[in-house]
Parts: sequence; C-alpha cells; structure tokens
Amino acid sequence: MCVLSPCIAKTSFRPKGLVVAVRKDASSRQYVTRVKQRTPLVPVKLTLDLGGQFLWVDCEKGYVSSSYKPVRCGSAACALTQSGGCGYCDGPPKPGCSNNSCSAIPDNTVVREATVGDFTRDVLSIQSTTGRLLTIPNLIFTCTYTSLLKGLAAGVKGMAGLGWSKVSLPSQFSSAFSFPRKFAICLSSSTSAHGVVLFGDAPYVFLPGLDISNKLIYTPLIKNPVSTASAHYAGHPSSDYFIGVKSIRINLQPVPINTTLLSIHKEGRGGTKISTVNPYSILERSIYKAVIGAFGKALKDVPRARAVAPFELCFKSSSLGSTRVGAAVPNIDLLLHNKDTVWTIFGANSMVHVSDEATCLGFVDGGVEPTTSIVIGAHQIEDNLLHFDLAASRLGFTSSLLFSMCYACSGDSKLVIFNKYKSCITSQLPLILLSLNNGQIKIDLPKNTSGSGMSHPPTNPPIAAPSLASNSILLLRELLSLSLSQGASATFTNTNEIVEVAQHLTSLHSIVASLLTVPDFL
Repeated sequence: MCVLSPCIAKTSFRPKGLVVAVRKDASSRQYVTRVKQRTPLVPVKLTLDLGGQFLWVDCEKGYVSSSYKPVRCGSAACALTQSGGCGYCDGPPKPGCSNNSCSAIPDNTVVREATVGDFTRDVLSIQSTTGRLLTIPNLIFTCTYTSLLKGLAAGVKGMAGLGWSKVSLPSQFSSAFSFPRKFAICLSSSTSAHGVVLFGDAPYVFLPGLDISNKLIYTPLIKNPVSTASAHYAGHPSSDYFIGVKSIRINLQPVPINTTLLSIHKEGRGGTKISTVNPYSILERSIYKAVIGAFGKALKDVPRARAVAPFELCFKSSSLGSTRVGAAVPNIDLLLHNKDTVWTIFGANSMVHVSDEATCLGFVDGGVEPTTSIVIGAHQIEDNLLHFDLAASRLGFTSSLLFSMCYACSGDSKLVIFNKYKSCITSQLPLILLSLNNGQIKIDLPKNTSGSGMSHPPTNPPIAAPSLASNSILLLRELLSLSLSQGASATFTNTNEIVEVAQHLTSLHSIVASLLTVPDFL
C-alpha cells in the first residue's frame, strides 16, 4: 500500500508538470481556483493560500462521494500529516465525522480563524501542462465545517494550501507523479484574465520562444521553526514561505529601520513572508512609518489626496505620470541575502488606483509586535513569476514581468497570445484593434483622422488583407508600415502563423510606436 507515491496516480502517463488557472475575485480580492474532486467528479471553487498547510473543504453541506475514505489514526498516511490527535464522532459516520480518524486543524487564513477537522482521502482531477486530464485517487485533504468559510469569496468551498508541508498540494502532486518538488505562481492583476499555478519544473514558456525561468533571480527560502497558523499543534514549524529581507531602499536611498525586526526569533516572531491571502503588504508599525515617510519625502512635490482606508499615503491621481510598469513613482527595493540580490517593487505593484481622485501607496500598518514583521501581500506579487523550489529551499522571482510582456500572467493557451497583446497594445495604442475569433488573430489599422496624434503616415500604398503563408511576418511588417490614412487589416488563421506573430509582436511594437507616436509605451 502506498501513502503518497506514483502508484496513487490513476494513469501510467507521467506529466512533467500540472497547471491550474487562478482568477482574482473582484469583491474580495482573493485569488480563486477550481479543481474537480470526488466520485462522480464535482467542480470545487477554492481560495488560493500560498502558505496553507493543506487542502481543506467544507464537508458539512453537500459533500457526496463514493470514493471518500477517512485517514485512520495511527496509519502511515496519518503520520505523514503530523497530526497531533485522533478524532471521534457522536453521530453516524459521514464525510468529516468518523471514529478513529486522523485529526486536523484547518485554518482560514483570511479571517485568522481555525477549527477542528478530519484528514480524508478522495479523488482529485487536475490538468497537465500538455492539457491532459489526470486523476489522483487518494489525495489527502481535510474535511471541516461550513462555518470556516466565513470571509471567503462567494461560492468558495475551501482553501487550496500550497505551503511548506508534506501534505500541501505541491508536495502531494510531486509525490504522485514523481516530478521535482517545485511550483510557480503568476497572479494576474486583472479580474478578467487568468493567472496560473504551475506544479513541476521549468521551463515556463508563457509565450512561444520566451522562457521566463531564464529571467529568475534566486534567494534562499527560510524555514520558520514555529507555526504562524492561527491554531496549531505544539512543535509544528510554519508552512509559510519566508525570505531574508536585510534592508529596504526607496529611490535608491536606505530606509532607516530596526533591522532586528527582519530576523526570525526563537519564538517564531519577525521576518518576512509572502502571502496570497493578504491583499496588500503589511508592515510592522515602525517599519511602516519609516517607509511611508521616505516614500512621501521622495514625492514631496506631488499633490496629496485624502487618505482612503486602509491606506494612509495617497496622491492625486492626475498628478502621477504613467510608465510601462505602472505609476511613475520611486522604486521600492527589498535587499535580500546579499547586496546584489534585490526585489524591486515598481509602481504597478506599489500603488493602488483607488479612484480618479486618489492613488495610494499599497502598504498597510501591521501594528506593534505582529507575528511577522513584513508580509508581502498579493498586490505586490501580481504580474511577477514566483518559483518555489522546495527541494533546494530557494525562491526565484522576476520583480515584474511587465518589462518583457504586455499582459504578464495568463493561464489559457489562446489568452496567452490574445489577452496579453490586446490588453497592452489596445490600451497603449488604441488605433490598433486585435480580435480573436475561432483561433484567428485579426489586426486592423483604422483610417487616420485629424487630431489623432499620429505622425505623418508613409506614402507606400495600402495592401489588402493577405492570405498569409510562410512569409507572414514579412507581410505583417509591411502591413504595419503602410499608409495609415487608408486603413488596412490582416487575419492570421494558421496555428504556425499565430505562433510566428506572437514571437515577433514585441519587436514590432517599436515600429507601431514610431508610427503612432506613443513615447511612453517602450
């Protein structure tokens, strides 16, 4: 009998990696995903919890499955969970209520509340990175009560824990399919496009020919020896991911802070962790005051706006310029294990556009003596690939993908080509219209109008929308260089042509920008 090994995966196919789509919920600002679980399979909506110990699900209402099995106290699977006790049930056996079951303490990290539950096994289905649907018949998770759903996004039935534990989803997927204990997250800043969680090893090719893993900067992951969960068994380490921030700079100038707060002390307090359940970064009060003071000083000539909770430092939106990586504000640098390893937070990740009147620094006051001194929140990691190598205890990060892509994080193969470029090009170059229909990319250059802000168009004659073959890129270049006063369009239908277009669009941005005079785009 296997506890967690390749034999629990109900297939002989061995994927190199798995993928789940993640979407930002507009009202709660939580990141939600869906998996299929149980027999018969049922889609289950979950809030993503980067530091969560395991998958937990509400079993009190509507949990029906013929493949459900409790994890028995004293079993090998129970030992793997590091459970601190055995559970018993007063009523008839059902999901979440079994005698001699392996006890768990599921934690709602959004509202910081925990309760009791039982470790359980059931079927879970997930997609490989090649698109194949795979099934794990005995995935360990926790059954708990409906009351623990308080504060979670609408329709959510539990939390997907990706944390540093033996029964988190990354650990179980790695064991089930024999790929490295690695995973990556890329959260979209948009509520209308998917981000992704990728389980397994690199490369991470988000666009044809563009392997983001080559751009990663690495820093050690640090294990906090004391659990940071709201309730836990004595002696358990934290399942959160900590990194070693040594100092902070704003506009390349050091921020004076008490650096002893940046270390993890023997009782587990202090340090810096990364979170997907906290929408914004949370700083211990003295660090927070130092950061907003230095940031405000660097922008002393920019008119202030009234503070908007939970933010304290806000500026008039109309007074802030715009760049490709967000608002034109000073960079915030987190200096890590050495002076050459720096996580830079650009305007897109440091500022929150609250309204037409106010744009605020997206950091909040964590009070005096919080458990963790710095919590890097979800807003600060959007459009940034984070790669967690659990075997090597290291984190890879990119600071921002907005330098190298238009729309950085997307989990759908068509959206990879379409949404990235539509969101970027049509927002920056509104006269270019991209449309996707039945696997086609269509590019339109409308007729020139007075007052459009375009430079004088070239004099070469327009061309009709061609039927593109191997010379698709040459014709696309010609299309983008034609007389804009006439207007033209081209449609790409062949898969190879779409891939070619995607590979070369970035270099073509410079051509388009020169034609349409958008200096801020590049």
